[in-house]
Amino acid sequence: MNKVKVITDSCADPCKELREKYNFDYALMSLVWDGKEVPASCDQDVFTFKDMYDAMRAGKRIITQQVSGPEFERVFTLYLEQGYDIVYVACSSALSGSYNLGMQEAKRLMEKYPDQKIICVDPKNSVCGELIVAIEAAKLAALGASVEEVAAHAEAISPKAMQFAAIGDLSYLKRAGRVKATAAFFGNLFGIKPILISNRIGENEAVKKVKGRKNSLDEIVNMLAASLTDEEYPASEQTVFVAHADCEADAQYLAEQVKAKINPKEIVINEIGPTIGASVGPETVALYAFGDQYATLGE
Repeated sequence: MNKVKVITDSCADPCKELREKYNFDYALMSLVWDGKEVPASCDQDVFTFKDMYDAMRAGKRIITQQVSGPEFERVFTLYLEQGYDIVYVACSSALSGSYNLGMQEAKRLMEKYPDQKIICVDPKNSVCGELIVAIEAAKLAALGASVEEVAAHAEAISPKAMQFAAIGDLSYLKRAGRVKATAAFFGNLFGIKPILISNRIGENEAVKKVKGRKNSLDEIVNMLAASLTDEEYPASEQTVFVAHADCEADAQYLAEQVKAKINPKEIVINEIGPTIGASVGPETVALYAFGDQYATLGE
């Protein structure tokens, strides 16, 4: 049986520390910034995330692009040549074409490497929702599970990967074409902060509107706490991810509130990188863990 390598993509914001800790890799998406295409590196070696957010604050629009065919060929072939089978945990297919293109490239490459398999998984999530699925898959791969077992596990836990995000400024979503201009104007005018989840089909959906920044931060902690109902993932054994777009003080506040109200096994603060950050903009924060996010919505 072949060893298994888990691969995700830039949308998951997989920092080098986590990739090394859990032994997985990622495929690069790209950005168009000032008319030039640049790789959406999560190592901040091409540009820093702060540079990107400062450019957005200054009025720059940054456009994201999915993983390309040549990039899939590069990263898949890297591990096929080493004898690995591959599980690709993609960005939600509702947000990116990377999943579908990944399947096409996988099919093509498996003809060249008939003794190896590439299985693509659509977690219907992004950012750390995608990341926590990839990490759990990588943990199972490290135990010697088969490519089918790793992929099946990723598929099974994907609906339990929760996101509760508080948007700092609706203007960035409007600029990216993700919200109507009128909604952005009146939301910012009245201090309305939408709470986004990743819904059942993998779209980012506003499910609540809260007035005021601090209230929105407290609300996503409360929503997370109410959603930790899955017996397989008890609160005390969870790793809660706190993601932030150049607003570390808010991330620290969230981490303190999560510790006080939930007291999980571990809290990891991670930066929201270029792929989703280019749409949601600076000052966005989000919480991620496994549970039932619809429990808190009465569904």
